[in-house]
Amino acid sequence: MDMSRHLSARELLRYTLPSIAMMVFTSVYAVVDGLVVSNFVGKTAFAAVNLIMPFIMILGTVGFMTGAGGSALVSRTRGQGRAALANRYFSMIVYVTLGTGVVLAVAGVGVMRPVAQLLGASGQMLELCVLYGRIIMVGLPAFMLQYAFQTFASTAGRPRLGLYVTLTAGLTNMSLDLVFVSILGWGVAGAAWATVTAALIGGFVPLAWFAQPNPSFLRLGRPARDLAALVRVCVNGSSEMMAVVAVSVVSIVYNWQLLKYLGQDGVAAYGAVMYVSMIFTAVFEGFCMGAAPLMSFQHGAANDVEKRSLMRTSLAVIAASGTAMLLASQLLAPALAHIFTGYDPELMRLTKTALHIFSVAFLPMGVGVYGSSLFTALGNGLVSAALAAGRTLGLEVCSVLILPTLIGPDGIWSSVVVAETLAAAAVVALIRWLGPRYGLRARRQER
Repeated sequence: MDMSRHLSARELLRYTLPSIAMMVFTSVYAVVDGLVVSNFVGKTAFAAVNLIMPFIMILGTVGFMTGAGGSALVSRTRGQGRAALANRYFSMIVYVTLGTGVVLAVAGVGVMRPVAQLLGASGQMLELCVLYGRIIMVGLPAFMLQYAFQTFASTAGRPRLGLYVTLTAGLTNMSLDLVFVSILGWGVAGAAWATVTAALIGGFVPLAWFAQPNPSFLRLGRPARDLAALVRVCVNGSSEMMAVVAVSVVSIVYNWQLLKYLGQDGVAAYGAVMYVSMIFTAVFEGFCMGAAPLMSFQHGAANDVEKRSLMRTSLAVIAASGTAMLLASQLLAPALAHIFTGYDPELMRLTKTALHIFSVAFLPMGVGVYGSSLFTALGNGLVSAALAAGRTLGLEVCSVLILPTLIGPDGIWSSVVVAETLAAAAVVALIRWLGPRYGLRARRQER
């Protein structure tokens, strides 16, 4: 696709749809993991997986960082007409991501037990956390590559590549979940091995594709040796890394509060809410992932008119999506709670209540996600990281610590609503303040 031309709202949706579908399907197969573990292994195993998952996600955040920051650098370099250099940057980023993944996987195996204990696991839950986490470490380098390639597929002008690979990996994961867990009875270990197998497909198939001659803007080859550029990638992509780290830290704080106020059932209910939330928020994440390279390209080309058009159209799409998600989640809450926890009436009631309250956050959430992605695409990683950190580590952590003391356990589920609303207001204020600098708002003399 020619990134330099004007895109209508319909064309923007068409371009971002593969990224949206990719992220939604990635969430769906993660949800299947949870469904299988919850219904075939039990709520203790389900709680254990959800307790250790934030730590696993923190280790994998390098892939988000290099994918987002690298995509912005590569797209901007292409927009400046330096295609050969863009390819060398791309190769450098991919190789660094793979090497870092191997190092973190080895370290993760060693610290898995003390980390699980620190998170509050004990007894059977502790052993299940350690078993699941150590198996997942086998696939960590592939996980990180998969996260990076999900963004680079759009940057390469081939967003459908990411979708096809994700579909294949997801179908593999879901099929093996059913075989390993429900048929062979391997329990939590079976779910972990199914996930690892899917990650190997999601990470190494694109690696092989980009290493061969292919009809895209990017191809793996001789890497650049530019430490300064690599540092810029890390700084600029730190917002996406911070967003995932922050979500993981917030999940840890949620689990601590839930264990305190509601016990193991609270952690299990939160797991169900998070799996449902993953599907809905994947729409925002996929759209931003697909749209960001377009904004970076136009920023490199200094085309302010197209940047303003892209921003306005994107915000309109996000507003419509948030409204639809809120309505759908309110209507589907009873059915979703039954699917995950129907085997335990009390847990099902708790999950339904949590879903009704939590889902209100979908209305403002997309604006916060887009704001962070926007400033990453424009090369301002510090503002982007500040938005990501403030939205979760700042606002949501404070809310989840304070609200339960004021209104009880329901305050835990309400925390995200307060945090996302304040974050959306911050994004609007930043666009008004910094917009003229980046051409997102016309300066007075231009009006």
